[in-house]
Amino acid sequence: MGELLLIRHGETTWSASLRHTSYTDLELTPDGERQARTLAAFLAGRRFVSVLASPRSRALRTAQLAGLTVDAVDEDLSEWNYGEYEGRTTVDIHENQPHWNIWTDGCPGGESPAQVGERLDRVLTRVTPLLDRGTVALVGHAHSLRVLGARWIGLPPSAGARLRLDTATVSVLGHEHDRQVILRWNQPAPPAPGTATDSAPRH
Repeated sequence: MGELLLIRHGETTWSASLRHTSYTDLELTPDGERQARTLAAFLAGRRFVSVLASPRSRALRTAQLAGLTVDAVDEDLSEWNYGEYEGRTTVDIHENQPHWNIWTDGCPGGESPAQVGERLDRVLTRVTPLLDRGTVALVGHAHSLRVLGARWIGLPPSAGARLRLDTATVSVLGHEHDRQVILRWNQPAPPAPGTATDSAPRH
Protein backbone atom coordinates (compact mmCIF):
# COMPACT_ATOMS: atom_id res chain seq x y z
CA MET A 1 0.00 0.00 0.00
CA GLY A 2 1.16 3.52 -0.75
CA GLU A 3 1.25 6.36 1.74
CA LEU A 4 -1.03 9.38 1.96
CA LEU A 5 0.90 12.65 2.31
CA LEU A 6 -0.87 15.68 3.75
CA ILE A 7 0.79 18.99 2.89
CA ARG A 8 -0.33 22.21 4.51
CA HIS A 9 0.17 25.37 2.45
CA GLY A 10 2.86 27.92 3.26
CA GLU A 11 2.40 31.04 5.33
CA THR A 12 -0.08 33.80 4.47
CA THR A 13 -0.53 37.11 6.24
CA TRP A 14 -3.60 35.74 8.00
CA SER A 15 -2.03 32.45 9.07
CA ALA A 16 0.91 34.43 10.47
CA SER A 17 -1.50 36.51 12.58
CA LEU A 18 -3.65 33.46 13.53
CA ARG A 19 -6.74 34.73 11.71
CA HIS A 20 -9.24 32.11 10.56
CA THR A 21 -9.01 31.79 6.77
CA SER A 22 -11.30 29.61 4.71
CA TYR A 23 -12.86 31.07 1.56
CA THR A 24 -10.76 34.27 1.59
CA ASP A 25 -8.27 33.60 -1.20
CA LEU A 26 -4.95 34.92 0.07
CA GLU A 27 -1.56 34.62 -1.59
CA LEU A 28 1.52 33.27 0.16
CA THR A 29 3.83 35.72 1.88
CA PRO A 30 7.49 35.80 0.78
CA ASP A 31 8.23 33.54 3.76
CA GLY A 32 5.40 31.26 2.67
CA GLU A 33 6.91 30.96 -0.80
CA ARG A 34 10.30 30.18 0.74
CA GLN A 35 8.68 27.49 2.91
CA ALA A 36 7.03 25.93 -0.14
CA ARG A 37 10.29 25.86 -2.09
CA THR A 38 11.97 24.11 0.84
CA LEU A 39 9.35 21.39 0.56
CA ALA A 40 10.51 20.67 -2.99
CA ALA A 41 13.83 19.21 -1.81
CA PHE A 42 12.02 17.35 0.96
CA LEU A 43 9.64 15.70 -1.53
CA ALA A 44 12.23 15.09 -4.25
CA GLY A 45 12.46 11.48 -5.34
CA ARG A 46 8.93 10.57 -4.33
CA ARG A 47 6.59 9.30 -7.01
CA PHE A 48 2.92 10.15 -6.71
CA VAL A 49 0.09 8.34 -8.44
CA SER A 50 -2.10 11.39 -7.78
CA VAL A 51 -1.85 14.89 -6.32
CA LEU A 52 -5.05 16.63 -5.22
CA ALA A 53 -5.27 20.19 -3.95
CA SER A 54 -7.73 22.62 -2.45
CA PRO A 55 -8.94 25.20 -4.99
CA ARG A 56 -7.50 28.08 -2.93
CA SER A 57 -4.51 29.83 -4.49
CA ARG A 58 -2.38 29.42 -1.35
CA ALA A 59 -2.64 25.64 -1.70
CA LEU A 60 -2.11 25.59 -5.47
CA ARG A 61 0.90 27.90 -5.25
CA THR A 62 2.41 25.76 -2.50
CA ALA A 63 2.02 22.67 -4.69
CA GLN A 64 3.64 24.44 -7.62
CA LEU A 65 6.62 25.70 -5.62
CA ALA A 66 7.03 22.29 -3.99
CA GLY A 67 7.44 20.76 -7.44
CA LEU A 68 4.12 18.92 -7.48
CA THR A 69 1.84 18.56 -10.48
CA VAL A 70 -1.79 18.79 -9.35
CA ASP A 71 -4.00 16.22 -11.06
CA ALA A 72 -7.26 17.53 -9.68
CA VAL A 73 -8.62 20.41 -7.64
CA ASP A 74 -10.98 19.07 -4.99
CA GLU A 75 -13.47 21.43 -3.35
CA ASP A 76 -13.79 18.96 -0.47
CA LEU A 77 -10.18 19.80 0.49
CA SER A 78 -11.14 23.42 1.17
CA GLU A 79 -10.60 24.79 4.65
CA TRP A 80 -13.31 24.61 7.31
CA ASN A 81 -15.91 27.25 6.45
CA TYR A 82 -15.65 29.70 9.34
CA GLY A 83 -18.77 31.64 8.39
CA GLU A 84 -19.13 34.71 10.60
CA TYR A 85 -15.71 34.02 12.14
CA GLU A 86 -13.80 34.40 8.88
CA GLY A 87 -10.82 36.67 9.38
CA ARG A 88 -11.07 36.68 13.17
CA THR A 89 -8.70 35.21 15.73
CA THR A 90 -9.71 32.84 18.51
CA VAL A 91 -8.66 35.44 21.08
CA ASP A 92 -10.99 37.98 19.46
CA ILE A 93 -13.90 35.53 19.31
CA HIS A 94 -13.43 34.60 22.96
CA GLU A 95 -13.99 38.19 24.03
CA ASN A 96 -17.71 37.69 23.32
CA GLN A 97 -17.89 33.88 23.25
CA PRO A 98 -15.42 32.79 25.95
CA HIS A 99 -16.39 29.11 25.80
CA TRP A 100 -16.39 28.78 22.02
CA ASN A 101 -14.49 25.76 20.67
CA ILE A 102 -14.45 25.17 16.92
CA TRP A 103 -13.97 21.44 17.43
CA THR A 104 -17.27 21.05 19.25
CA ASP A 105 -19.26 24.14 18.30
CA GLY A 106 -18.40 24.79 14.66
CA CYS A 107 -18.93 28.27 13.26
CA PRO A 108 -22.12 30.36 12.97
CA GLY A 109 -23.00 30.73 9.32
CA GLY A 110 -20.30 28.19 8.49
CA GLU A 111 -19.71 24.49 9.03
CA SER A 112 -20.18 22.17 11.98
CA PRO A 113 -17.55 19.54 12.86
CA ALA A 114 -19.85 16.85 11.44
CA GLN A 115 -20.18 18.66 8.11
CA VAL A 116 -16.42 19.04 7.77
CA GLY A 117 -15.99 15.39 8.68
CA GLU A 118 -18.46 14.32 6.01
CA ARG A 119 -16.62 16.03 3.20
CA LEU A 120 -13.18 14.85 4.35
CA ASP A 121 -14.63 11.34 4.50
CA ARG A 122 -15.55 11.80 0.84
CA VAL A 123 -11.93 12.67 0.08
CA LEU A 124 -10.74 9.52 1.83
CA THR A 125 -13.30 7.42 -0.03
CA ARG A 126 -11.94 8.73 -3.33
CA VAL A 127 -8.22 8.47 -2.61
CA THR A 128 -7.96 5.28 -0.55
CA PRO A 129 -8.34 2.96 -3.58
CA LEU A 130 -5.49 4.85 -5.29
CA LEU A 131 -3.09 3.75 -2.55
CA ASP A 132 -3.08 0.28 -4.08
CA ARG A 133 -1.02 1.84 -6.89
CA GLY A 134 1.27 4.06 -4.82
CA THR A 135 1.51 7.30 -2.83
CA VAL A 136 -1.03 10.13 -2.99
CA ALA A 137 -0.47 13.76 -1.93
CA LEU A 138 -3.17 16.12 -0.67
CA VAL A 139 -2.37 19.83 -0.47
CA GLY A 140 -4.69 21.78 1.78
CA HIS A 141 -5.29 23.61 5.03
CA ALA A 142 -4.77 23.23 8.75
CA HIS A 143 -8.21 22.46 10.17
CA SER A 144 -9.47 20.37 7.28
CA LEU A 145 -6.31 18.25 7.14
CA ARG A 146 -6.44 17.78 10.91
CA VAL A 147 -9.97 16.45 10.54
CA LEU A 148 -8.82 14.16 7.73
CA GLY A 149 -6.02 12.81 9.91
CA ALA A 150 -8.47 12.05 12.70
CA ARG A 151 -10.91 10.36 10.35
CA TRP A 152 -8.12 8.23 8.83
CA ILE A 153 -7.52 6.58 12.21
CA GLY A 154 -11.21 6.19 12.97
CA LEU A 155 -11.64 9.10 15.36
CA PRO A 156 -14.38 11.76 15.25
CA PRO A 157 -13.66 15.13 13.60
CA SER A 158 -13.24 16.70 17.05
CA ALA A 159 -10.10 14.62 17.59
CA GLY A 160 -8.36 16.89 15.08
CA ALA A 161 -7.98 19.28 18.03
CA ARG A 162 -5.13 17.03 19.21
CA LEU A 163 -3.28 17.21 15.87
CA ARG A 164 -1.48 20.54 15.60
CA LEU A 165 -0.52 21.36 12.02
CA ASP A 166 1.87 24.18 11.11
CA THR A 167 2.35 25.87 7.75
CA ALA A 168 4.39 24.09 5.08
CA THR A 169 4.57 20.78 6.90
CA VAL A 170 4.19 17.21 5.70
CA SER A 171 2.24 14.52 7.53
CA VAL A 172 2.20 10.89 6.44
CA LEU A 173 -0.69 8.47 6.83
CA GLY A 174 -0.23 4.78 6.18
CA HIS A 175 -0.76 1.27 7.46
CA GLU A 176 0.60 -1.08 10.09
CA HIS A 177 -0.65 -4.67 10.20
CA ASP A 178 -3.57 -3.65 7.97
CA ARG A 179 -4.56 -0.87 10.38
CA GLN A 180 -4.72 2.75 9.27
CA VAL A 181 -2.17 4.72 11.29
CA ILE A 182 -0.39 8.06 11.43
CA LEU A 183 3.24 7.43 10.46
CA ARG A 184 4.50 11.01 10.86
CA TRP A 185 2.77 14.27 11.73
CA ASN A 186 3.53 17.99 11.34
CA GLN A 187 7.01 17.39 9.95
CA PRO A 188 8.73 20.53 8.63
CA ALA A 189 11.15 20.33 5.75
CA PRO A 190 14.76 20.54 6.94
CA PRO A 191 16.45 23.87 6.24
CA ALA A 192 18.51 24.07 3.09
CA PRO A 193 22.27 23.58 3.59
CA GLY A 194 23.91 26.81 4.73
CA THR A 195 20.63 28.33 5.88
CA ALA A 196 20.83 30.08 9.23
CA THR A 197 18.30 28.86 11.76
CA ASP A 198 16.59 30.92 14.45
CA SER A 199 17.76 29.56 17.80
CA ALA A 200 15.83 32.08 19.88
CA PRO A 201 13.61 30.50 22.54
CA ARG A 202 9.89 30.33 21.76
CA HIS A 203 7.35 31.39 24.35
